[in-house]
Amino acid sequence: MYKEQISAYFDDPARRAELVAAVSRLVGVKSVREAPVPGAPFGPGPRAALDEALKLCSELGFATRDYDHYVGLADLNDKPTQLHILGHLDVVGEGTGWDTDPYTCVEKDGMLYGRGVSDDKGPVCAALLAMKAVRDLGLPVSKNVRLILGTDEESGSEDIAYYYAREPYAPQAFTPDADFPVINIEKGHYHPDFGASWAASSALPRVTALTGGFRHNVVPPEAQAEILGLKAADVAPLCPGLEEATGARFTCTDAGQGVTVHCAGRNAHAASPDDGINAIAALLELLSRLPLADCPSTRALLGMHALFPFGDNRGRALGIAQSDAESGELTLNLAVMTLTETGFSAKFDVRFPLCANEDNCKRACEASFAAHGIAVTGAPDMTTVHCVSADSPLVRTLLACYETYTGEPNAQPIAIGGGTYVHDIPGGVAFGCDFPGFDPKMHSANEQASVENLLLSAKIFALAIAELCR
Repeated sequence: MYKEQISAYFDDPARRAELVAAVSRLVGVKSVREAPVPGAPFGPGPRAALDEALKLCSELGFATRDYDHYVGLADLNDKPTQLHILGHLDVVGEGTGWDTDPYTCVEKDGMLYGRGVSDDKGPVCAALLAMKAVRDLGLPVSKNVRLILGTDEESGSEDIAYYYAREPYAPQAFTPDADFPVINIEKGHYHPDFGASWAASSALPRVTALTGGFRHNVVPPEAQAEILGLKAADVAPLCPGLEEATGARFTCTDAGQGVTVHCAGRNAHAASPDDGINAIAALLELLSRLPLADCPSTRALLGMHALFPFGDNRGRALGIAQSDAESGELTLNLAVMTLTETGFSAKFDVRFPLCANEDNCKRACEASFAAHGIAVTGAPDMTTVHCVSADSPLVRTLLACYETYTGEPNAQPIAIGGGTYVHDIPGGVAFGCDFPGFDPKMHSANEQASVENLLLSAKIFALAIAELCR
């Protein structure tokens, strides 16, 4: 009904400039979670980003509220709230490999580059401008839409839990922090801590230290091992073949009575482990081929290699691979590992489908570990799979809005391994902003967002607000 009005509004070059300027302001704030300080529950960076976002919302004429510095709120009007749109201002760390300053939004050939342009500061700005379009165009709405600006999505979503522990859910909710057309199923999560300990050994050659990874929801881009009793010349001949097989890159450097081996992989979101190159798993492949002494650290490394062979992102070796037609395959990311002279600890990230349960996932995993002398040291429960009916009014309306502006016929909702803000919100779904076939390089170097895609998203969001709140 409002397609032409909304299109004309966002086709104005002034809207494009407004969008780019808004995204640039938010990307310019490094909002990685840090230790809490008074007035900043997730550290100074997320708090600064929240302050800037609320300032932007106020400048655009919206009533705002800072909810104890956990989330910020911007309301379209003062009518009863029908819809919550949940976006987040915090970002993952920048990592390495950028071609530009990750905290300066750079536009080149219609693409924005910078940490947060796609996850999730760009989509937040698209949603905010969609609210502005509904107001500026005077579209007839009888309900309110509230934009909730979170600051802890990347590190556990304590912000949203804090808010909803004090305020009611809206009748409908979506987050623009994933993919179009609509995501109605989010797989469950399981990410235990595990490891083993032993008495120090003097056997040679042996691995004395290993480190890799930094977050459970990121494919580890780097890993490094210290090996006593071997030299770089002993290890280097094995590297070319493994580099060709894995895509990782190895650097061997003599250090005292041993050698340091560094492995460079490629990070990616843990929900899409096939998009990355797991540096820990690649390093284990190399270490398993070395003539190491039979000692506790070697046995632990061989056990880890057996359970997490490079490229096994479905948990086959661990004995938990499974899938179903509705929600897809289980995925696995060996995320973090640290080894010392007296033990090791590690963490993986599993995203499991509807068919998974404690017997065929959690207990099966623990049994596989036990066979190699590895124990689970921190055993969180498996979370539930979030599933909203494809026939719900919210899903049907959002799909119709998507089809209106894309022309894609018979668009269907999809399932993902990622967990979004709506994972624990009854009836909530993920809606945009990434279109099929576009790679935002989320959680990676050179994160990118298409300006035209963000503007198209804003059109879709504006129509969705008008339809859901009229």
